Formats: sequence, C-alpha cells, structure tokens
Amino acid sequence: MRFVFFALLFIVNLSLFAQQDSVPPPKKIDSLPTIQDSIPKVQKLDSLTVKLDSISLAKKSDSIPAKLDSIAKMKKLDSVTMKRDSVKKPKKLDSLAKKKPAKKKPMLNRPRIPELVEDTVRIEDYKIISYARDTTILDTTLTIRKEYKYNYLRRDDFEVMPFENIGRPYNVLGREFSKNSYYPLLGATARHANYMEVEDINYYHVPTPMTELMFKTTLEQGQLLDALLAFNLSKQFSASVAYKGFRSLGKYRFDQTQSGNFRTTFNYVNKKNNYTIRGHITAQDLESEENGGLLLREQFESTATDDFSDRSRIDVVFTDANNRILGKRYYFDHQWKLFNVKKDSTKGLPTSLTLGHEFTYETKFYDFTQSSQNSAFGSDPFVTPIEDRARLKTMFNKVSAEFSNRILGKLTGMVSLYNYNYFFNSILETDTGIIQNKLEGEEISVGGTYLKDLGRLRLSGDLNYNISGDMAGNAFNAKLEYQINDNYKITGGIHASSRMPDFNYLLYQSDYRNYNWQNTDTFDKQQIQNISFGIDSKLLGHLEAEYSAIDNYTYFQSTATQEQIDNGEETAFVRPFQEASTINHLRVKYFKEVKWRRWALANTVLYQNVTQDNNVINLPQVLTRNTLYFSKDVFKKAMFLQTGVTFKYFASYNMNAYNPLLGEFYIQNNEEFGGYPLLDFFINAKVRQTRIYLKAEHFNTLFTSEPNYYSAPNYPYRDFVIRFGLVWNFFS
Repeated sequence: MRFVFFALLFIVNLSLFAQQDSVPPPKKIDSLPTIQDSIPKVQKLDSLTVKLDSISLAKKSDSIPAKLDSIAKMKKLDSVTMKRDSVKKPKKLDSLAKKKPAKKKPMLNRPRIPELVEDTVRIEDYKIISYARDTTILDTTLTIRKEYKYNYLRRDDFEVMPFENIGRPYNVLGREFSKNSYYPLLGATARHANYMEVEDINYYHVPTPMTELMFKTTLEQGQLLDALLAFNLSKQFSASVAYKGFRSLGKYRFDQTQSGNFRTTFNYVNKKNNYTIRGHITAQDLESEENGGLLLREQFESTATDDFSDRSRIDVVFTDANNRILGKRYYFDHQWKLFNVKKDSTKGLPTSLTLGHEFTYETKFYDFTQSSQNSAFGSDPFVTPIEDRARLKTMFNKVSAEFSNRILGKLTGMVSLYNYNYFFNSILETDTGIIQNKLEGEEISVGGTYLKDLGRLRLSGDLNYNISGDMAGNAFNAKLEYQINDNYKITGGIHASSRMPDFNYLLYQSDYRNYNWQNTDTFDKQQIQNISFGIDSKLLGHLEAEYSAIDNYTYFQSTATQEQIDNGEETAFVRPFQEASTINHLRVKYFKEVKWRRWALANTVLYQNVTQDNNVINLPQVLTRNTLYFSKDVFKKAMFLQTGVTFKYFASYNMNAYNPLLGEFYIQNNEEFGGYPLLDFFINAKVRQTRIYLKAEHFNTLFTSEPNYYSAPNYPYRDFVIRFGLVWNFFS
C-alpha cells in the first residue's frame, strides 16, 4: 500500500507539473510597440496607402505584410507591400519614390522594425571532454541507459553487488583484467568505489553557464546530492565547480555512511588554437561506520516472528569501528603546437608537431579506528584504541611529443617520472623480522601511442616500458576497429601488462598483531595477457568477448581453521597470498534491446568461466539483467513517461567476504551465495530538461518467505525500499 500511495501521488504531481508546462507561453511580438495616437490609421502619400488595421503580426517572423485594396499584383520588399504601377523602383524601406526629380517628398512616418538576431546557442554547443580528450555533447534525454546510471556511482552497476546501505562497498560480480593501472595503488579497493581518479574527471566547454543537479533519497536520515556548475569567462576559457555529498544512516545498527567529493576544473584554448591547458583540483572524503556484519544470521533469516523486521534490532559484531579515505589531488595538462601545416587538412590530419606536459600530485591516506579490541581481528593488539593509518604521496610528470600527418597518422613519444612514498609512522620489530615503515622510490618509463584512420579501418595502440624502478613493469595495448557498413562494426584488441601488486599487499602495519607484513622480497610482478573481440550490430545487438591469462595473481585469504571460523575469528587471520599457477578467465557479454511500438525489452547477459588450480578468483558463471518497459509522450507531449520492471539474477557461487579493517574483499570457499532474483519497479519522466525518477527497489522481498539475499557473507542486501529523485539541467 505504501508504494501504491507513493506512485499515485507521484503521477498526480507529474501531471500537474506537466499541464502547467503544456500551456503555451504568451506570444511575443518581435516588433517595437506602437502608440495609436502617434500614428494615424490611414496615411495616403503618392498613392502609397498603409492601413495600420490591416497589418498582421506573424508569430515567429519579423515581416509585416500590408494589405492594399484593388491590387492585382504585389511585390514584397522589406516587409512592406507596394503597388507596382505607383512605385516602380523602390530602393529603401523608409523612403518614397519621387514623382518629379526636382521635388523631394516627405518621409513615411512609421515605426522602424528592428532586425532580430537568431539565437545560435544550441545543446550541441555544451561539450564534455574526458581525460582521453574524447568529446561528447550534453545529453538531456531519458533512456533506459540513464535509468541504469541513476545511482550512487552514476555509472552502470550491472557487474557489482551493492551492500545494504548507500556508500558501502560493492562486491564484484564481473571482472575485466585488461583495465588496470600502470602503477600500484594504495589499496583498500572495496572503499574506493566512489573515489574519483584522474581518468574520472571531465572538463567542459560551454557557451553559457550550465548547471546540473542530481538528487536522490538514501536510507534513513540522509540525502544524496551531486551539483555541478560549468561556466565560461571567455570563448577560450571554461571552468566548472562541483560537489557530490551524501549521508545515510542505514537500516542496521552502526551503519552510517557519508562522503564528500569536491572537484573544480578549467579548460583553456588560445585564439590561435596552438596552446591548450586544462587542470583540476579534487578533495575527497569517504567515511563509514563498520559493524562487522550480522552476529546471528538467524535473526535476519527467520520469518517466524516480526521481532527483527525492524533491522536496527538485529545484533552486529561490533559498534565502535570506522574507516575513512581522504585524498587531495592537483592536476594540469598543457600542449603547445609548434607548427601546423593545413594544406592537407581537408584530406585528413594536418601535419603538425605538438609538445605536451602532464603533472599530477596526490596525497591520500586510509584510516581504520576502533575504540576497543575485538576478537574478530585478534585477541592481543599492541595498543588500544586501534588507530591504523596508511599514507601514500605520489607525483607524476610526463613530457611528450606528438607528430601527426595525413599519411603517417598520429604518433606520440613520451617519457614519464613517477615518485611515490607509501609509509607508516614507525618501524616494527617482530619475531619473524623487521617490518619497514615505508616504500619509497621513483619509476622512469618511456613509451608512445599511435593512431591511424584508414576510412572504415581505425588502428590505435600504446606502449609503456619501465627502464628504472621496481614497482611498475611494462604495458602494451593494440586495438583495431572496422566499420563493415552502417549496421555492422567489429573490434579486436590485445593487452599485455605487468606490475607489482597494490601497496597494502606489499607492506602493512596495524595495532592488531595479525595485520603486519612485508612481502617486497617474496611477491613478484603480476602479469596479464589478454585478447578481446567485439561486434556491434543494429540488428543483432552488441557482443564482446575477452580471454585473459593471469600469472602471479595476488589476493587476500583467511587461514583460520573451522573451529576459529565457528568462533567468529575468520577475519583475524586474513593475509595476502600470491598464486603460483596460471589462471585463465573467459567472459562473454551480450546486450540487445528489442522494441515493439511503445514497448521495449533490454537484455544484458554476462557469461564467465575461470580455469584455475585453486579457487582464488570466484565469480558467478551467469549474470543477467532484463528490463521490460513502456514509453510514451503524455499531456500533449509536455511529458515523456517511461515505466517498467528490471529483473537481475546471478548464479550462486563462493561470494567474496569483506574485511573492514583492510577495506578489502578476501577469498572464502566455505559457502555459496546468490541464486536469488532482484526485482525493481520504476516510473521515470522527463519534463523539458528535467528527468524525474521513482523506484521501488527489491520489491520481491514482500513475497519472500525465507530471506537469503546477501551482498557478502554476513552482510545482507537491502530490503524493499522506495526511493525517488531527479536530474535537472538548466542554462543561463
């Protein structure tokens, strides 16, 4: 009944809002206002009669046709109609033809009609520029893909499984091994889902100020808001300021999350178009309370009584832990075009030589705090309260030279320097040896990129080779795109890379004794070889396949015995390991949308298969999402309505467990989770540049007799909840 009430209220509000917008605005007259007393109704001068009453004003035109009596043929000149035999050669609108050359006739006394300049600003002029310098146009449409991206991450979350509360970790359902960073990262990857890296920042080129507001409700005492303002100081300089913040209390005890992502960008191109510079500054804070999951699963899974239908009454493992990620980054990238020969620009790329420099400086730390000791992480800590902090400072410089030519294509050579300092407060001496307090050094690498367009065929590739340093390795990517015709396109790619694991695998220190290790001398570089293929067809859909071979795969796993697991001490024995054998991973993903009249069925299916000696990469074999929806213009096309149901399902598998101290997922092979459907019902609408969203999430829990839906072991997925919000673009 709650959802029916919300849905009815939502539709009534939309209809009222749309009907208000559907009323056409008052017609605007483009001519100057005239005063009736100042102009006589009829003026007759030399057989040129202008009747004021006969002048009709068109809706969207500057012309004023004049109605003249007994005129067989009319000639239209500057919006005034005149007799052909009375005025033979009119020259100007505000002058009269002369009867006799010796005498001048008085000027026609009437208001002058100003010329209106058409507004040339279009939606296509609002451009979004990515880190890779790909340019897209601002999109204010409402599609099913917009529905998939309307979430906390603001991207499609098909291959991840969110936790119960907003801002919590996302368990992995699908893996792509071809998308890895060239250098090791801080770690705590489970807490980085909402952390914006350099590649996630967009730049803007706008003719007028543009604002985007994204709002969505959360769970209990909180909201989610992402606000962006993009503006220009001149035609060459555009900037943006944005902040994404949220707070959510959650349904369970000690489950509050909050975060803030501030970013500001600028983008400048000089008038000669031979120098460009862009940059951004980010300050991000992601904080979460940690409760360790359910203490007794029976309280969640039992439906015999309603004692625990209020989830805040369910017992959790602890109520005094927090983890936090704080990061600040300064970035700029500028290019100077030395020369640009444009004589062959009509046939392809102009011949040019461009020098570039890219700079990044970032500081980041990860905190875990706990007011008292808990056996979930060990029984004998060094000190209490627990205050763990891992810090990472990095600085990256890259200089490049790019040569482009119609025949050779675009060729870039570059040299980069990467400085890192990953550190803790003190050196730790244990029974097994001394654990250092930092990993510090610099990496020097050389590389290049290549791009060539051959009509329907497009070739691209990049190479990085490390010549100094121990952390980075080598990376090679090659890609081919061929447009067979307007309906078919095929792609193929090769990827090979090697680098050391993230820093928290190599070195970690904690006030809990079990969470201290150093593996810089025992771990090798992780190596990945990958081949991919894809076909995009308007008739058959989009298919992509990827095969990967991974050596020295690094992961976290618990070494606890069954007795320790039964005592709730599994997470106390989590440590990093490296697999000696080769792991083979195959994934095939298919998307197809079938439309019939106003109905559509969007289908996404992912198949995965892992061949390995030990179960260290656990993924569901089948993952599917199917959306049946209806679309229609309503209220005299003042509103576009889209409503439907989304079904998501993944096969049961050994789902990874979550460790809140490390902020990481670790391997467990004791029990399987999954094999349950997730059903969402949504009603979305678009009014002008506003997209409005209403969703009943996981509504099939209303009919579930035995709750068994988990995001990770001991961490349930959310129950039925109604959430709503909007995305609003407006322009100044």
